[in-house]
Amino acid sequence: MSMQVFLLPDLGEGLTEAEIVEWKVKPGDTVTIDQVVVEVETAKASVEVPCPFEGVVGELHAAEGTSLAVGAPLISITGGAVADVPAAHEQYREEERAGSGNVLIGYGTGHGPTGRRKRASQRQSAAAPQWSEKAPPAALNHATAPKVLSPIVRSMALQGGLDLGSIDTEGSHGVITRADVERALSTNVPTVASSTDGVTRIPITGIRKAIADKLSRSRSEIPEATVWVDVDATALLQARRDLDASIDGVKVTLLAVLAKLTMIALAKFPELNSTVDTAAGEILRYENIGLGIAAQTDRGLMVPVVPQADKADLKELAERLAELTELARTGSLPAARLSGGTFTLNNYGVFGVDGSAAIINHPEAAILGIGRIIDRPWVVDGQLAVRKVAQLSLAFDHRVCDGGVAGGFLRTVADYVENPVVALGSVR
Repeated sequence: MSMQVFLLPDLGEGLTEAEIVEWKVKPGDTVTIDQVVVEVETAKASVEVPCPFEGVVGELHAAEGTSLAVGAPLISITGGAVADVPAAHEQYREEERAGSGNVLIGYGTGHGPTGRRKRASQRQSAAAPQWSEKAPPAALNHATAPKVLSPIVRSMALQGGLDLGSIDTEGSHGVITRADVERALSTNVPTVASSTDGVTRIPITGIRKAIADKLSRSRSEIPEATVWVDVDATALLQARRDLDASIDGVKVTLLAVLAKLTMIALAKFPELNSTVDTAAGEILRYENIGLGIAAQTDRGLMVPVVPQADKADLKELAERLAELTELARTGSLPAARLSGGTFTLNNYGVFGVDGSAAIINHPEAAILGIGRIIDRPWVVDGQLAVRKVAQLSLAFDHRVCDGGVAGGFLRTVADYVENPVVALGSVR
């Protein structure tokens, strides 16, 4: 009988490895083409990986909780049919470039059931315990030993900085499940055991490590500069209320209006919709805009992307932003929705702050942010008045443009914020 080895596929733009979260099969199980065999977590999202082979599972090449490089052996299947992997992979790459978000990972034929990733709060690990209660690992203290854990649940707790003995369990079974750990993580300040010098040590792992690596790379590679300006947003708030009342069935948020104004301004300053290819010594200027929206989620900072946002009218943009917000909130963002960004918009005002010198989302060239909108004294026609005022800030890669372009773009956005009806009317 033939043995087919399925390699960990390319999971998306720029990703080189993934962590094995949970195996859905075990050696000896029979699998079909496109059956989900494992859930993995990348730097961008958790995804379920379907297998392009059918047959009997021979070997799982990585344990839960360990990292695996793209292209490394993932699972071996004995006998059975083989899907057209190269063709399927090319189909995925085309859909990823188009930003469809329909394909979750890099392989799979697209005609079989791949399953729907459950929300984290709805999942529990049913894996059998990997040790006897009579001989618990040395890492578990006496109080923890009766609370048998699966390896993945134990890994989640330790990486989240939880003391295993302090996790409450639901029901009378007394076993710590994935749901117990997730509940504790959502309400718990990490309680990693302190060293004798009084310092609490929290490992930088998973999503937090990916965020740290990306932001560090941005600061080390991009010579960025920041410009900012205060704006009278009174008319912007009124326009959002008027538009919300005029577009049936679609809630037009402030973010949607600001996003549309940003798209109009970028059309006049395309230098900022770029990236720098350092190896080739070239600036790559994009024709279309992949608008990233910085979003703080329970899993950390994410930047879901609206592909070809410049082609969308305000109603469509509002709908697509609402969809992304809901997916981010529920932890259901597929990897394809986190790729392809060319410019990022950040509403840090939701945190109650006025301004921010944001870090550019590498490898993009700029990030625009808006702070909170509050009542402030403002001069209108020579008279002091109370207006709704906010601060706009733009961090940009000084390699793609000089201050004149960056300042011109920011001033244009500011003018649009102060006169949104005129700006939006110009594109109708």
